[in-house]
Amino acid sequence: MEEGEEERGNLAGVQHIILVLSGKGGVGKSTISTELALAFKHAGKKVGILDVDLCGPSIPRMLSVQDRDVHQCDSGWVPVFVDQDKSIALMSIGFLLEKPDDAVVWRGPKKNALIKQFIADVTWGELDFLIVDTPPGTSDEHISTVESLRPFKPLGAVLVTTPQVRGTHRCWALDVLLGLLAHITSILHPEKMEHFT
Repeated sequence: MEEGEEERGNLAGVQHIILVLSGKGGVGKSTISTELALAFKHAGKKVGILDVDLCGPSIPRMLSVQDRDVHQCDSGWVPVFVDQDKSIALMSIGFLLEKPDDAVVWRGPKKNALIKQFIADVTWGELDFLIVDTPPGTSDEHISTVESLRPFKPLGAVLVTTPQVRGTHRCWALDVLLGLLAHITSILHPEKMEHFT
């Protein structure tokens, strides 16, 4: 083991970490996280997705693996592999719920503890990219995620938003954005069949 790898623990084999953020729910953040992972896979990369959207873990269903189980080994949790090639690994609270549609009603400290445990205890192995799908908004969960990942020097973040760019200025100023995706740029009026932007 090289110097510094022991300190990185289960993230020692992860080359790049990308956070996917949104200021509000329903803008397609989990969809973008999934599409990024699939795009990296098709480019020949090994990818992990860490779904820390604890109250809305939709990625297992998007990748049709919601009925799978995570297992533990000596070094931590083994993520679910989405494909036979093991080129996409996924960890989500969705795998830990008794029923996939169960609501997660936890106080902040319990959520933060699980996020820290996911970051420390999932055995990712060798990955080119780890995509971290965060919950919508800005909360303690985001602070816990960023603070826990800070020692691993994330590559940056992708901010998924609607065309209103309020709140993005701070991210640009911090020079952490890899990209801004304005999703849902128009809405089709159901009666007039016109697009509104």
